[in-house]
Amino acid sequence: MKTSKKILYTMLLAGGIFTSCKKNYLDIVPSDKIADVAVLGDSSLFENYVINRYMGVRLQDKEAEGTPPGFGRGFEYAMWSSLTDESIYNNDDNTWLIQRGLLAPENTGIAGTIWGRSYRSIRECNYGLNNIMQVGMSEQLRAKLRGELHFIRAFRYHDLIRNYGGVILMGDKVYNLGDNMTDPALYTKASLKECMDYAVAELDSAAQYLPAVNDNNWAAGRATKGAALALKARLLLYAASPLYNVGSWAAAAAAAKAVMDMNQYSIASDYAKLFLTPGSNEIIFARQYAIGARHVCLEISNGPNGYNGWGGNIPLQNLVDAYEMKNGKPITDAASGYDATNPYANRDARFYATVLYNGAVYRKDTVKVYTPGGKDSKDGPSNWNTSKTGYYLRKFMDDNNPIDNPWNVAGLQPWIYLRYAEVLLNYAEAQNEAVGPDGTVYAAVNQVRQRASVNQPALVAGLSKDQMRDAIRRERQVELAFEEHRFYDVRRWKIAMETENVPAYGITVELDSNKKPVYTKKVALSNRSFAEKNYWLPIPRTEIQASNNKLEQTSGY
Repeated sequence: MKTSKKILYTMLLAGGIFTSCKKNYLDIVPSDKIADVAVLGDSSLFENYVINRYMGVRLQDKEAEGTPPGFGRGFEYAMWSSLTDESIYNNDDNTWLIQRGLLAPENTGIAGTIWGRSYRSIRECNYGLNNIMQVGMSEQLRAKLRGELHFIRAFRYHDLIRNYGGVILMGDKVYNLGDNMTDPALYTKASLKECMDYAVAELDSAAQYLPAVNDNNWAAGRATKGAALALKARLLLYAASPLYNVGSWAAAAAAAKAVMDMNQYSIASDYAKLFLTPGSNEIIFARQYAIGARHVCLEISNGPNGYNGWGGNIPLQNLVDAYEMKNGKPITDAASGYDATNPYANRDARFYATVLYNGAVYRKDTVKVYTPGGKDSKDGPSNWNTSKTGYYLRKFMDDNNPIDNPWNVAGLQPWIYLRYAEVLLNYAEAQNEAVGPDGTVYAAVNQVRQRASVNQPALVAGLSKDQMRDAIRRERQVELAFEEHRFYDVRRWKIAMETENVPAYGITVELDSNKKPVYTKKVALSNRSFAEKNYWLPIPRTEIQASNNKLEQTSGY
């Protein structure tokens, strides 16, 4: 793959390349774009075109400023966690309006780019699938690229479905400027079931063509059969969930079991290092970010103000309270041993790998959010970046990377979209709902709980179906924290009216006369609000207007 990165990036602008007009004296061949005849005439260029469909585009509008290319926002400033009860973004970054239930078609905050970004990518995949047969290449490579295009198209529909519900299915059509835009199919939403069935069928096609393992330098960031099957399992889990209610729990369990039966993946022994290790066998599909790239720089974006960090995505007390004690009991259990005067002692090891708290060991020092005088409090440097919750993010952070001037660091760091622990929890949830808490449900959950670095006690025997449901939901909350699951989980379970209508809590830490910390729960962000209409996102008003108001807005908006 000798094509330069600059040329590869310009290929992202493919939506503007594949148009034609009659030649005249004013026609000028652009020097910064590659013509479709060149892409279709060179298998290497066509493969690079497919690779760049993973990366997506930077939409050219004000809402998209700062949004990185890729399937999701990844490591860019405010994470999706800051739209949930996991965290808030310390300095807003267009998230507080969503937390406060003020989301509207005219004001979509950080959620505004999904619709346009997804459909542009779908169009690009359609172009590739429509033309792949005319490109000269080996049948083995052709099959792989077909599988990748089906996977990427399915991923984009998965993103649309889980945010908007029933959406427009474009089929294989590639629309160009000048085409007849009065076709009703352009503006007619399919039913939620039709959308789910289409995306699942796309993933079946992808799995048919994709290899079990990639064997080249791009391996870590490209789809495999396991990635297609894992995404299918997630979609079928969503389909069976209360918000969707268009599928069966048995089908969702079977889809997750198909990934497990591949014997291709395993639980990593070290939970904290998993998110720093591109080659982990737990990772099914991830994007590899260059650590020094502007949109990564996790350490400066999220680090404590006492280290010149910007605070960033600060964990909530709501999440902290979800972590069990090391003995497996919730902190609300009188027998758990929880001590409110020493609240961080003897907790689930995943807590320490996810949250920085007062007294946490960090960069050869300890975090000091106490007042007076704590360097990570308002009494410390850069106090405008002081955490509003008394916590800072630990997960994904690598102490070997600098906080100050981090932009020249070499190396890769994965943003994980699909990993084996999710598959196991997907299976456990679906199997429990389908047949109850049988031995396979316990085995799946306990495999996640008992990775070597965590080693939480096995779930107690004899749980009822309802009790197991609660246990699995708690497990997902802590195991998958900050990985863009919570936002969708509380919606598909239809519990967001409970979880999102409580304040965003934090903690204050004050030293008493004996220099001992005193912890007091506080409200960190007021007026959190969630209404029934917020189960789905509104389509941006600009998209409605672009359709001459033919596109139907999400119900309630």
